[in-house]
Amino acid sequence: MPFIPRDLTMMAVSSPSVTIGLLLFPGLTQLDVMGPYQVFAFMPDTQILLIWKTLDPIQTAEGLTLLPTQTFADCPPLDVLCVPGGPGQAAVMGDRAVLSFLQQHGETARFVTSVCTGSLLLAAAGLLQGYRAASHWAVRDQLMRLGVEVGQERVVIDRNRVSGGGITAGIDFGLQIASLLRGEETAKLIQLSLEYNPAPPYAVGSPELAGEALVTAAKQLAAPALEALWAETEKAADRLGLLVSG
Repeated sequence: MPFIPRDLTMMAVSSPSVTIGLLLFPGLTQLDVMGPYQVFAFMPDTQILLIWKTLDPIQTAEGLTLLPTQTFADCPPLDVLCVPGGPGQAAVMGDRAVLSFLQQHGETARFVTSVCTGSLLLAAAGLLQGYRAASHWAVRDQLMRLGVEVGQERVVIDRNRVSGGGITAGIDFGLQIASLLRGEETAKLIQLSLEYNPAPPYAVGSPELAGEALVTAAKQLAAPALEALWAETEKAADRLGLLVSG
């Protein structure tokens, strides 16, 4: 096995420590958290917090168990607030404790960020209106419904809002955050250490490439989760006072 450093402190320019907080919730998509986490774990002088209401174990949509390290009540100020997505998101889109936590730390964090459908949760908390953001391709219309300008790029950076597209974009997102916080050379070292050199077997990783039949099949497969999320998106739009356009 080749040597891969846990962090690159000895290779990077000395810089102040940073604290990154990743929101957890039941039913999240595990790679939305683990992709960025793997990148952040290689960053020098970086504390990574896994945050939820309690310290009780959280089960992801895929059945993986994650242990929070910090509660909402005990969470310190964050340099980076990061929100993942997942099928369980519908259950927290209107959760007052979750929205209050996001609003509180969204006001003070250096970067307010998301992966996949996590941008919908940020928007529901009123943190993306007037910004441009990315999300999973299947919910771009929902993000637009919440008053957000939607980008189709893998990662969208708009001032201090940084958002990744669907699921696997979390690694690209993490590298962009590493570059913003620790410089491009450190981000490059992390990418090489991870041997992040994607070469997917099929050129169908976006709706623009996949074709209508495959996109339709994917939407049908995800229909129950998308419908549940749409219902919560409409409730969030009402809370935010957003009128239906057209």
